[in-house]
Amino acid sequence: MIEHKQFSTQWGGRTLTIDVGKYAQQANGSCLVQYGETIVLATATMSSESRTGMDFFPLMVDYEEKLYAAGRIKGSRFMKKEGRPTDEAVLISRFIDRALRPLFDDRIRNEVQVIVTALSFDGENDPDIIGLIAASCALHMSDIPWDGPLGCVRVGHEQEAFVLNPTYSQRENSLLDLSFAGTSEKILMVEAGANEAPEETVLNAFWFGQEQIDAPIKLIEEVRTAVGKEKRDLLSPKTPEEQLTQKRREEVEALAAPYILEQVRDLFYSAPRATKTERGLQKKEVKARTKTFLTEKGVEKDDLRYGVEKVETILEAEVSRAIIEEEKRVDGRKIEEVRTIVSEVAVLPRVHGNGLFMRGETQVLTVVTLGAPGDEQTLDGMETVGTRRYFHHYNFPPFSVGEVKPMRGPSRRDIGHGGLAEKALMPMMPDKETFPYTIRAVSEVLGSNGSSSMGSTCGSTLALMDAGVPIKAPVAGIAMGIATDAQGRWKVITDLQDLEDGKGGMDFKIAGSRTGITAIQMDTKTKGLTRDMVTQAISQARTARLSILDQMSKAIAEPRAELSPYAPRIISLRINPELIGNVIGPGGKTINGIIASTGVQAIDIDDDGLVMITSVDAQGAQTALEMVQNLTREPKVGEIYKGKVTRIMDFGAIVEYLPKRDGMVHVSQLAPWRVNAVSDIVKVGDEVMVKIVELSEGRTSLSMKDAPGNVYPERPPAQPEGDRPHTPRPTGPRNSRPPSRPAIRRPQEPNRSQPTS
Repeated sequence: MIEHKQFSTQWGGRTLTIDVGKYAQQANGSCLVQYGETIVLATATMSSESRTGMDFFPLMVDYEEKLYAAGRIKGSRFMKKEGRPTDEAVLISRFIDRALRPLFDDRIRNEVQVIVTALSFDGENDPDIIGLIAASCALHMSDIPWDGPLGCVRVGHEQEAFVLNPTYSQRENSLLDLSFAGTSEKILMVEAGANEAPEETVLNAFWFGQEQIDAPIKLIEEVRTAVGKEKRDLLSPKTPEEQLTQKRREEVEALAAPYILEQVRDLFYSAPRATKTERGLQKKEVKARTKTFLTEKGVEKDDLRYGVEKVETILEAEVSRAIIEEEKRVDGRKIEEVRTIVSEVAVLPRVHGNGLFMRGETQVLTVVTLGAPGDEQTLDGMETVGTRRYFHHYNFPPFSVGEVKPMRGPSRRDIGHGGLAEKALMPMMPDKETFPYTIRAVSEVLGSNGSSSMGSTCGSTLALMDAGVPIKAPVAGIAMGIATDAQGRWKVITDLQDLEDGKGGMDFKIAGSRTGITAIQMDTKTKGLTRDMVTQAISQARTARLSILDQMSKAIAEPRAELSPYAPRIISLRINPELIGNVIGPGGKTINGIIASTGVQAIDIDDDGLVMITSVDAQGAQTALEMVQNLTREPKVGEIYKGKVTRIMDFGAIVEYLPKRDGMVHVSQLAPWRVNAVSDIVKVGDEVMVKIVELSEGRTSLSMKDAPGNVYPERPPAQPEGDRPHTPRPTGPRNSRPPSRPAIRRPQEPNRSQPTS
């Protein structure tokens, strides 16, 4: 058992602490890492035996998001336990995996699992950076063979200055959010979002981060020195049988290598511009020829696989050599040449917007759907709680790469690629006041040969503009690759595809507008990229991105002025937040009544008083708008309304001039003449025009005679003075006179805070 120890350092104005020897001691390596009040536990475990029959390194990396870490209980009424990972948790798992994987020897067949669990979350310090540092420490202090350690850093840009490990609040106004893993000399993994950041600013952010990345690395080395275990040797032959097998493998590979190289050069470079399918057939042909060659040379049947397996290694090395020495690519392109671009819009008739983007054999169809504000996605994760009004989904069916396999839910790769395209376009989205729709983009990958995620970014731009979404600027993306060799030579290539994404390469995806970068994601199969490599990749990517934007503009240059006739329309207005209850009504009765009577799809109300009416019927939307306006209008003296008589009294009539608002028309205000009886002029249910003559607390006085448009019954003729009947004066004692007429009491006005019946 490891002795309990703590190691700390100051980093970015906060204390970074690594605690070992107390938690999860049955793992090969474990540690607790704290930054601020965010704490994660990382464990690294390896199986004792290798898995036979595997042709890849079985590494599993999982990030576990716990709601208790943020002091929350899941919002679902029925499911309170954490279920399937949120998209955010999947993206962090990939974030950690992509950084760790290149530092393992891919010949290892023992299963390795790294689990990072968030135990405490302070709402300021993101657990992804801390989680990767913890995973790096757990692996480095364990006996698992791994060529680490590495550090991780986040860089923001606020008020013309770079910020180390910015908090959530600092990131809200940051020009970029750049996270990367590596050392002070090399970069291994990158994840970034930006608001059209200039290339020079992004590069300077990398160099600023590299100056700060040594602090966690030195702390991890301190842990390794104090409690680290001796690394296990998994690849050297140990028994006589293993040594004999190793010797036979080396002999077969040495015999096959010159022949394989000759066949690769003959088949792959004698017929350039071959398709991915054709190159796959060429690879099979090389393997078949190699097998025949070795059989003729007397190699035993069980040992033939050593030669066949060597084909992949030699092919990748030859592809890199040809690029570095001759600037020759397997499809005949130049180093900085982008494959043929095809951009189309409106290929589907009934959807709200769609775009087809093709770059070589990569083909993506993106469809945009516009919905009501109430269609927003509800987020219920550890870090993020709220709603999201723009989201991008990515589907990668097996036929897109000519394969046959079961169709399941979205994989980690699908979620990651969809998230990258979403991040690239997020800064371009209009605000809710300008365009209140919920926006869903779905990219269907119909063919894949090199960066379908960047193809999805381009396809989404086309589809959004076709749908009439007023994005601030078009966005395109491109994937950059690199060819390297054992001598340290390298060359960056534009528009990466199949065989160029092998060992010693990279997948450097950069998306942005004409102004600057909006998203970056980089993985590498090397031990890291130097500053010169990163600089060259970003420079070449800008040239390619601008050329792709030029091609896309030929299909559609700007968002359409009109929405699709099949898309809903949204009318928005602002009301006094204190009057929101008038629109909603008790238990939602009023708002549901408006929806039912007008046929609109939805009426959504924000807490700040923004009302959004969604409907495919323009007349229904207009009617609903008027009803909402009437419910929330604040009347003024002198305004004229059309109302309905609701009650008749001796001294006047009660008229409802706005929903749930009524006033009194005194008998003297009913008509332009003296009225003997209210019922002579109006009856309950009559619609009349009224003018507000007085507004006081709890009482509204109305006038019909001052409002134009009223139709009166025929005016009764005035009686001449002499024709008036004589009423005899009462006689007799005073006590015998009839009692005086009782005073008319004005009924108590209804409570204006409650709706009248």
